[in-house]
Amino acid sequence: MGKATDTTAKGLLHPEKHPEEDGRDTALRPRSIAEFQGQKAMKENLAVFIEAARKRNESLDHLFLIGPPGLGKTTLAQVVAHELGADFKVTSAPALEKPKDLAGILTTLSEKSVFFIDEIHRLKPAIEEMLYIAMEDYELDWIIGQGPSARTIRIPIQPFTLVGATTKAGNVSSPLISRFGITFRFSFYEIEDMEAIVRRSAGILGIAINDNAASLLARSARGTPRVVNRLLRRVRDFAQINATKVASAKAASMKAEPLITKEIVEESLKRLEIDTLGLERYDREILKIIITRYGGGPVGAETLAISIGESVDTLEDYYEPYLIQAGLIQRTPRGRVVTALAYNYLKVPKETEDEGLLFQ
Repeated sequence: MGKATDTTAKGLLHPEKHPEEDGRDTALRPRSIAEFQGQKAMKENLAVFIEAARKRNESLDHLFLIGPPGLGKTTLAQVVAHELGADFKVTSAPALEKPKDLAGILTTLSEKSVFFIDEIHRLKPAIEEMLYIAMEDYELDWIIGQGPSARTIRIPIQPFTLVGATTKAGNVSSPLISRFGITFRFSFYEIEDMEAIVRRSAGILGIAINDNAASLLARSARGTPRVVNRLLRRVRDFAQINATKVASAKAASMKAEPLITKEIVEESLKRLEIDTLGLERYDREILKIIITRYGGGPVGAETLAISIGESVDTLEDYYEPYLIQAGLIQRTPRGRVVTALAYNYLKVPKETEDEGLLFQ
C-alpha cells in the first residue's frame, strides 16, 4: 500500500484530537449527563456531586480527570458546566507560558465558573504554584515591585471549579493532585456504549445506519468515542459515493439516500486497513515484529520503537495502551511480550522464526 493510505489509517485511529475536527466534534458532543454514553459509575456519582453543589448554591469541588485521549474528558467538563448552569472556559497547559497568563484567566472568571485545563501534567512549576492558592483560597499571590521594595499582595477571585485533565497521571505532582476533591478515571468504552454512540452520532449527522453496521463499526474503534465518530464520517463518505453510483446506474434523475450497511463498513475498513478488532497496519506489524524477530519477546521499548520507525513516546502513548487492553501484549520488567491471543489472532505458529522484513 502507498504512503497516503498509511497516513489516512493512522490518522483515523489516532485518538488525539485533530485541530480541524473541533467544529465537527462539537456538534456531536453531548450536553447533559443523560446524553453522555458509557462510564456509568462515574456519571452516577458526578450527578450526585453536581446536585449537592447546586442545592448548597456552591461551586462544585475541583475535578481531576484521568484517561487516554478521545474518551470524553473535555466533553465531560463541558457537561459539568452545562449541568451547573455555569460559564465554561478552556485552555491547555502548554498555552500558559507565564503566571500572568493564568492570572488573566482567573481574574475574569465569574462565580461558579468551570475552568478546564487540558494536559495539566505539562504545567510549568511557577504556574502550578500560583494555582495551588487559587484552588484552595480563591486568591492570587501577586508580587509588586522588584528587589528590596518588592511586596506580595493577595488578589481575591471568584469561587470556581477547576477541571484538570491528563493522559499521564504519574507526571502530575502530588501537591496538585491533593487539591482536587473529585477524581475520576476513564476506561475504554464497552461495545454496547460504543454502539449507542454510533447511533446517536449518525442521527445528528443525518445518516441512516443499520444495527449490524453500527455493531461492526463500534467493535473496530478501539473503545474510543472520538475514533468511532471519525470512522463514522469516513464510512459515510464511502456510503455516499456508493449511493451516487447506484443512482447513476439506475437513472440519472434518481436521488439515492446513503445507507450504511455492514457490507459498506466492511469494505471501508478494508480500504483503510483497519480490522474488526480495531487494529491498523502498524499495530499488526508491532505484534509480528515481536513474534518473528524477537521470538515473542521480551523486547525493550526503545528497540521495538526503532524497529517500527517510531519514537518511544508514540509507542507507549498511542500503540501500546490498546494492544495491552485488548490482551495482545504484556509489559514485563524485561520488556514487551506478546500473548497467546496475539498468536491466535494473527494465525502465526508459536515456533515461527525470523522471516525477514515485514514492511513489504
